[in-house]
Amino acid sequence: MATLTTSSSASVSVWGGVMLIAGTIIGAGMFSLPVVMSGAWFFWSLAGLAFTWFCMLHSGLMILEANLNYRPGASFDTLTRDLLGKKWNLLNGLSIAFVLYILTYAYISASGSILQHTFSSFSLNISARFAGTGFALLIAFIVWLSTKAVNRVTAIVLGAKVITFFLTFGTLLGHVQPAILLNTADSNPHYAPYLLMTLPFCLASFGYHGNVPSLVKYYGKNPAAIVRCLVGGTLIALGLYTVWLLGTMGNIPRHDFIDIAAKGGNIDALVQALGSVLNSKSLGLLLVAFSNFAVASSFLGVTLGLFDYLADLFGFDDTASGRLKTAGLTFLPPVAGALCWPNGFLYAIGYAGLAATIWAAVVPALLARKSRKRFPDAPFRVWGGKPLIVLVLCFGIVNAVVHILSSFNLLPAYQ
Repeated sequence: MATLTTSSSASVSVWGGVMLIAGTIIGAGMFSLPVVMSGAWFFWSLAGLAFTWFCMLHSGLMILEANLNYRPGASFDTLTRDLLGKKWNLLNGLSIAFVLYILTYAYISASGSILQHTFSSFSLNISARFAGTGFALLIAFIVWLSTKAVNRVTAIVLGAKVITFFLTFGTLLGHVQPAILLNTADSNPHYAPYLLMTLPFCLASFGYHGNVPSLVKYYGKNPAAIVRCLVGGTLIALGLYTVWLLGTMGNIPRHDFIDIAAKGGNIDALVQALGSVLNSKSLGLLLVAFSNFAVASSFLGVTLGLFDYLADLFGFDDTASGRLKTAGLTFLPPVAGALCWPNGFLYAIGYAGLAATIWAAVVPALLARKSRKRFPDAPFRVWGGKPLIVLVLCFGIVNAVVHILSSFNLLPAYQ
């Protein structure tokens, strides 16, 4: 493994990568977690998140292991075609495109919802469709500029998001009621049966894998720096998710989440529920500000991954005209979807978790296995050997099966 220099410039560079990964992960998807985890509740949900973090971190490292054997800029299309063949390349390409497109759609839907809620607090009547489309065009312009522009804007937005997060949840944590967090009002609660159905949402909430090739392109073949980006970014996400669950589940009674889910589980429904419980205008404004920053940072990271994937797939160059073509393919389909179906956030996150099992768990395990045979002397290799590959592979398969069973109402649902 390559060593990382201790110069301040290198430290800043690694911090930018950490912010990119954390910003990609911590976004609108986190607002689905308290809703879908209300059945499993706090402690079982934390166990599911921790296990998912472990598997998703190492699946990302497996992508890195394979990616470092190719030129910087090579994306999943190049890796899977060369290592796994045309059939896996087609399946992986379809799953990547589906996940990144549906997440982009989800964030357009979420941004429209929360921006409409934001504008309404200032007595401005802006439709969710118009707000989401305008926000998507702004993100498209930033992504079109360059990866460096995305990194810089993401760092700024994530910094603002972290500040508003701690201001918001410092207040929320101060109001946490142990009786609500421990669900003492329920005389005979059941939690474990609801854990399985949360796993696809946990997986979708740690989705950053489309950015691994972007980091290799940005840092070059410097595995130590990229590993630090992945570990640091995912740990920040796990920590903030823990605080988020504590702040929400410690203030909103478990049975109240049934009504939130019935309203579609969109961001504005959860924000309104928290605001009504605490009855604080200042906290309401902080929640709205945090929601906007959360959507923006995740939106930037996901669309950068999709942008780089499409550029590699179609061979578009890095000129202004080439990037404009890539930006058009990246943003126009999900914008059209959001204009037709503006309230599909929670459903989109769930289906993203299903399709992400292929390219965020199954394919990384297969890539690591194949690349070790093809490049036995590669300088970077993820620890754990075959057992870790099998664990990540089984994790992906279980997630897919769980989502399919849940779609047919064959798993217990808290309702």
